Amino acid sequence: MNQAGICHLSVAPIRSGPSHKEEMVNQILFGETYEIKETSEDWVFIKTLHDDYHGWIDIKQVHLISENTFQKIQALSQLHTTELVQLIFNHEKKCFIPILMGSVIPYLNGKVFYIDDTQYTYEGDTIGVRKNVSAEVIIETSKMYLNTPYLWGGRSPFGIDCSGLVQMIFKINGIQLKRDAHDQAQQGETISFISDAKAGDVAFFDNAEGQIVHTGIITGKGTILHASGSVRYDSIDHYGIFNYNENKYTHKLRLIKRYLHEKS
Repeated sequence: MNQAGICHLSVAPIRSGPSHKEEMVNQILFGETYEIKETSEDWVFIKTLHDDYHGWIDIKQVHLISENTFQKIQALSQLHTTELVQLIFNHEKKCFIPILMGSVIPYLNGKVFYIDDTQYTYEGDTIGVRKNVSAEVIIETSKMYLNTPYLWGGRSPFGIDCSGLVQMIFKINGIQLKRDAHDQAQQGETISFISDAKAGDVAFFDNAEGQIVHTGIITGKGTILHASGSVRYDSIDHYGIFNYNENKYTHKLRLIKRYLHEKS
């Protein structure tokens, strides 16, 4: 494997090309790891290890980790933060770092964890990987993102896009989904009719060319939570999403997927 890195900042942009002028297509949050595929002057081409997404990050935001640390992080069950914003303390630099909901805390021991030889302290709430995640848990997590502004490529409670929203809600609860909506639509179990959909299922929507361009989480009772302008609730039926503020259908339903498999 190529050299590995970890996000040691609150959030770092991933761009489509090696320039700050290029489009931001994704973000990595604190504690998420990546593999370095290529270096080009001041930029590094990476593959994120939680979803195999490729893109460029500023070399000044790269933080390399040892092979031993990488293997340890990969082998142990990771914790995700569940508070909108919390602080960790870097004992080497003697400073606090704000981290955002969905950040990864590797192998927390009490209130302490290490990245290589650097000690950190974290006293906030976390959630570990759980079996048989319920729809109620997914819906409760989704409420934390309400009113987050829409941001193309965003994955944080301060800016998020539609597929980033779906990915983060499930990731926090231990279910790994791909980054983009059209890839997420290839995962899970297909639900044929919206009348068969349950809370926690994920709906996908296409454009006039038949390309999947939008997604959101069905919350039950004919509603969906999605990122459109901001993270909001709207009505959904077999046609698609109906926005009462605009008094029209804004997204055409293509298919529904189920990622949850609760015990009966």
